[in-house]
Amino acid sequence: MKVGVMNKLRRRKQSNENPADDTKPNGGNLLVNDRNKYKSMWIRTHSTLWMIGAFVLIIYMGHLYICAMVMLIQILMEKELFNLLRKVREDRDLPGFRLLNWHFFFTAMLFVYGRFLSQRLVNTVTSDKVLYRLVSILIKYHMVICYFLYIAGFVWFILSLKKKMYKYQFGQYAWTHMILTVVFTQSSFTVANIFEGMFWFLLPASLIVINDIAAYLFGFFFGKTPLIKLSPKKTWEGFIGASVTTIISAFLLANVMGRFEWLTCPRTDLSTGWLHCDPGPLFKPEYYHLPGYIANWIPWKEIPIMPVQWHALCLGLFASIIAPFGGFFASGFKRAFKIKDFGDSIPGHGGITDRMDCQMVMAVFAYIYHQSFVKSQSLSVESILDQILMNLTFEEQLDLYRKLGEILQQKRFGQH
Repeated sequence: MKVGVMNKLRRRKQSNENPADDTKPNGGNLLVNDRNKYKSMWIRTHSTLWMIGAFVLIIYMGHLYICAMVMLIQILMEKELFNLLRKVREDRDLPGFRLLNWHFFFTAMLFVYGRFLSQRLVNTVTSDKVLYRLVSILIKYHMVICYFLYIAGFVWFILSLKKKMYKYQFGQYAWTHMILTVVFTQSSFTVANIFEGMFWFLLPASLIVINDIAAYLFGFFFGKTPLIKLSPKKTWEGFIGASVTTIISAFLLANVMGRFEWLTCPRTDLSTGWLHCDPGPLFKPEYYHLPGYIANWIPWKEIPIMPVQWHALCLGLFASIIAPFGGFFASGFKRAFKIKDFGDSIPGHGGITDRMDCQMVMAVFAYIYHQSFVKSQSLSVESILDQILMNLTFEEQLDLYRKLGEILQQKRFGQH
């Protein structure tokens, strides 16, 4: 009896980390020492090519299809994470409890995307008087609707509490809110980036993919020095090689992507038509004269550089140095729960969450950087009209029109 108690105490004192992993040298886990590395590389390459092909097709189809893709990815990520702490007998002990998690998820989705897309929804239905009034009412009471949906979920949770399951249920409640805060909210910034111009979604996402592939290849062929214990297969050679590759790629890719209106024009509504706009000075090349000692060796005397390429360097720097810590966070999380991957939906890569860890960090940075350093903060005619159409009733808009006409008439006669 005493021996059994001592064994239980030892098990309770053990950390969630696997001690063997901490004492074992990382060198045994490096890709250069992996005997099956070529097989795993082939599987990973094959699935990567399929993902890139599907991604390019969706980019061509347009903004709404990309948003649908992002939402689908979010749903699959939430499913993987909801199942992570789920008990095998939950459906029997707590029937319907899993629906509560999805209730909170779709409430959060309605709130976040309602805030991001409200102006564009108004612009889409302006020509239809009935739809316009309906949408105006929904936007006006959007926050109230979302709040009472959340309160309904809160009451549902309290009423579902079951004796001997309190700890598990409150743990699931906290876990759900952590997922919504850390995973869903961050990934939702991707949609905001899409409508600012597909460039601000595609470039950051591409840089993360490039960094991931370059880190894998440099580590595969040259990796010798372990980088971090949380992710034993990561090496300094892979990290440095990927950083240089990503920063150079950012500068060059920005020049290529900046040439296409489909990628640079912001989408102001929810239509699917082709876009035409003035790209603005950010995407117009400026010519820089090369010094004589360089121009003597190459056939060009000057080179065109778009101003956006300098911004792209900042995105590349973040994607190569800071964004990988999203992956390290996910690695530590998986070690804490003693799992290899969040799922197995992508051969050679793991689950959807395993591919999106760095993308979430990058999406938030790209949005904040664009709003802070790129987007003009001054008022424009379009932004003022959006506010008028969204916040004023039809009668108030007519009244504004009459008063504005009177003011302009007074100014016109005052000048004479």
